[in-house]
Amino acid sequence: MKLSTNDLSRYLRQYEIYLSVERNLSHKSIKAYFSDLGILVKWLDSNDIIEVTRENLRMYLEQLTSEQTLKDSTIKRKYICFKAFFNYLVQNGDLVESPIYGYGKKFKTARRIPKTLSVNEIEKLLNAPQEDMKQLRTIFRKRINLRNSAIIELLYVIGIRIGELVNIDLEHIDLEERTVLIFGKGRKERLLYISSEEVIQKIKSWLEAREHFQPQSSALFLNKYGHRLSIYSIEDIFSKYRDISKVSKNSTPHYLRHSFATHLLNNGADLRSVQEILGHTNVSTTQIYTEVSVERKKDVLSRFNPRNNLKV
Repeated sequence: MKLSTNDLSRYLRQYEIYLSVERNLSHKSIKAYFSDLGILVKWLDSNDIIEVTRENLRMYLEQLTSEQTLKDSTIKRKYICFKAFFNYLVQNGDLVESPIYGYGKKFKTARRIPKTLSVNEIEKLLNAPQEDMKQLRTIFRKRINLRNSAIIELLYVIGIRIGELVNIDLEHIDLEERTVLIFGKGRKERLLYISSEEVIQKIKSWLEAREHFQPQSSALFLNKYGHRLSIYSIEDIFSKYRDISKVSKNSTPHYLRHSFATHLLNNGADLRSVQEILGHTNVSTTQIYTEVSVERKKDVLSRFNPRNNLKV
């Protein structure tokens, strides 16, 4: 059974419904899938290819590799995306065999150590909204400051992603129990505990101010128009306090998640618990934080390094 490029549009529409309804993927994940698939379709059209075959898919992937403009991890992601799409068509009975089956390339993906902030930098960052508050004159700006302070604190105290933060609704947070329900990747739920009384108080202060924004949404964090904050707003908020606190200029909101995980391990938390808190499916994803956890290495090497006991 051949796969013509004319059929791709119809199959892609079916696949989008499948990802949304059956796989229950988020809009962001589906958008990422279709970005890669869309670029492939454009390449096929620009090369006047009328049939999708193993040979032209191999040609496309090898062209991406030879151009050396994309990271190997990006090309691997595209390959996985194509593989999933064509496997869907096989399972659906639209194809007998996936045209990407047996491609066989081994992708060398670098194991990158997560970028983190030190405990001292975290303290500076968390204190930045309070320093900023001293300069503010209007009630409106002070209320925005209360919101921003709660945002920065929440990102660090439970180590959540900014996409998870903006999707928190009022009904998801229980201040008496100090818990917050988080919807992670693949919309998987996890219940997290806010251990800091100071953070609880900052959230309460924001909730009092929140009523003055004429809420148009049930979101915990609102913009000045009363609507849910976007991830881009969170990035802007982080950048503001990053600059005020003079921490690493390259740091992003995701540094707070990396730092949270690393500091947990430094303080003696076990890997499995950190995995559950972060919402990682595989413990191997969490394990990379042990590479950053210098305190553990210091402890092991200080106690057990045989060189420490040699007298030369």
